[in-house]
Amino acid sequence: MSTPEDPLAARLRAAGCVFAEREAELLRAAASAPEDVEALAARRAAGEPLEHVLGWAAFSGLRLAVAPGVFVPRHRSELLVALAAPLLAPGDVLVDLCCGTGALAAALRVRVPGLLVHAADVDPAAVRCARANLPGADVHRGDLFAALPAALRGGVDVVVANVPYVPSDRVAVLPPEAREHEARLALDGGGDGLDVLRRVLAGAATWLRPGGSLLAEVAGEQEAAAVRAAAGAGLEARAVADEEFETTALVVRRPAR
Repeated sequence: MSTPEDPLAARLRAAGCVFAEREAELLRAAASAPEDVEALAARRAAGEPLEHVLGWAAFSGLRLAVAPGVFVPRHRSELLVALAAPLLAPGDVLVDLCCGTGALAAALRVRVPGLLVHAADVDPAAVRCARANLPGADVHRGDLFAALPAALRGGVDVVVANVPYVPSDRVAVLPPEAREHEARLALDGGGDGLDVLRRVLAGAATWLRPGGSLLAEVAGEQEAAAVRAAAGAGLEARAVADEEFETTALVVRRPAR
């Protein structure tokens, strides 16, 4: 005799949730009282990202605060963490631009204790999340490098920048969880998807120390254009495609001289 399916899991499955049983467990755990489960389930069944409903997202082994409307960190962005960590040492200055929840900086602080961390985002909701996830760090609200203290100019060891890189005309075909529930400014990278990255690259040589590095995520088809943009800004660059993370990273270095 088969065991009857959990009604909550059945409801989530009918709404299109692939991992319905696990999500049902998480929703029950997140509810402060049994009667709150219904409200959380209704939000999830209506298509709201699970992370927004729970109030947290899993990233690189961490549980990070995330709020409605804020970009949810993706597993693929852990490639930037893996590539950036060997470039850092205790006491180095790390800057997380377009920081969202501060996921990249949070993960790198675990891997390399003692970093001096600055993070910045234009979205006030993202800044609030990043401040919760990066206690003791300096989290600034503002536009890219302009948000940072002038004293950092020319002294940053590593910049990680999870810039928006979806071309404007492709935002409409993103999964509903992203296009309907995350801020468009965290997704839309302009005509070819590289508008924000070009702005970051244009400022990198001024803010990085000689020999310092910048890492950003791009789509595979943007790889050549991104490398050209870095070269045009006077920087050395290479693209790293990774099958495990199913993404591509741009690794940029300011020449030592």
